[in-house]
Amino acid sequence: MRCLQLTPLTSNFLPEIVRLDRQCFGGLWSSEAYAREIDSPNSFLVGLVDCGIDGASPETLLAMGCLWAICEEAHVTILAVDSQHRRQGMGQALLGEMLQWARQRGQEWATLEVRISNTAAIQAYEVFGFHPVGQRRRYYADTGEDALILWRNGLQELDFACSLDRALHRATSRLRYCGWSPHGLSHDG
Repeated sequence: MRCLQLTPLTSNFLPEIVRLDRQCFGGLWSSEAYAREIDSPNSFLVGLVDCGIDGASPETLLAMGCLWAICEEAHVTILAVDSQHRRQGMGQALLGEMLQWARQRGQEWATLEVRISNTAAIQAYEVFGFHPVGQRRRYYADTGEDALILWRNGLQELDFACSLDRALHRATSRLRYCGWSPHGLSHDG
């Protein structure tokens, strides 16, 4: 099994962050923008890093997520998984960890935008109880595609904590099934 480590992203990861951003989003944010996210106390920028079989291999960033804490709101700004490692549970594991962080900070609800055509991502968000509340017309500059606005309230409620726990357990089980040994995740034991 290969080691998969959840880690807060630091400036040491900037080249890997920009590489993954370019692959997944075509260069949505610059290196400077990510540096600001790393330094912001209201931003949670986290990644899943392939540490190799022995944990001594060079670290490769396979997935990353960013969440902003804005008053009572947790706004998911980035969720990216390397194209060769999709459908293994990484996106759901990251989203779960970001929502866990939001709960710990006292956020009451979460929101995000997703391409209206990205049905796989929409289905993944629905696992965490997100539902559509509107659209942003021609939101994505590269294609002019609309964004679907998704919303999840009740982050501090017990039923959300239980469903979050179940979703994180399923994500880590999926990672193990796909040959990963997850570390630093809520259900890595």
